[in-house]
Amino acid sequence: MSHTLQDEAHLVESTISSTLAYQGDFLRVKHDVVQLPNGKTAIREHIVHPGAVVIIPILDNGDVLLERQYRYPLGQVFIEFPAGKLDAGESPLACGKRELLEETGYTATAWAYAGKMHLAIGYTNEVIHIYFAKGLINGERKLDEEEFLDVFAAQPSQVLGWSRDGSITDSKTLTCVLWLQNYLSGTWPLNWTISAEEVPSRG
Repeated sequence: MSHTLQDEAHLVESTISSTLAYQGDFLRVKHDVVQLPNGKTAIREHIVHPGAVVIIPILDNGDVLLERQYRYPLGQVFIEFPAGKLDAGESPLACGKRELLEETGYTATAWAYAGKMHLAIGYTNEVIHIYFAKGLINGERKLDEEEFLDVFAAQPSQVLGWSRDGSITDSKTLTCVLWLQNYLSGTWPLNWTISAEEVPSRG
């Protein structure tokens, strides 16, 4: 489905003013006044996010790597695919390689870009890029001092079942499960790139 800007002009909101309401370590909250399509004004508060990458790592036996991680805002442990935010000036692929190594200890010999998702379009501009990784080689994790997570392997059928029964509720992981299911069925093919690059590390 494709639309032109002319087709969507009756939906577009225009920024009248923008104020920085909060500046955190990596998140910013903005308080904007916008003009609506009918000429009236409204307030739009939104979070500015640097972007992130999520990786679907496929082991040689067909299992996938997942993580269990405590998420403070909701006060519970979640099952997720490995993921992390982009550093300044970092490409999504470089971020994916770095996060896979840091969080799981694995590097990959082949990568495929699946697309992107917008996580919470009502209040943040966060975009998450989806990568598949295979040809995995195990090594040593390099977790940040503030990171605590468990890594484990599961069959795709198990992951699908957890998505259905509510064991997995993380939205980025659910989107990845959709991608994984369609990739494995042959419905959504991927273009794999053999990677001989070194995994980038933070500054």
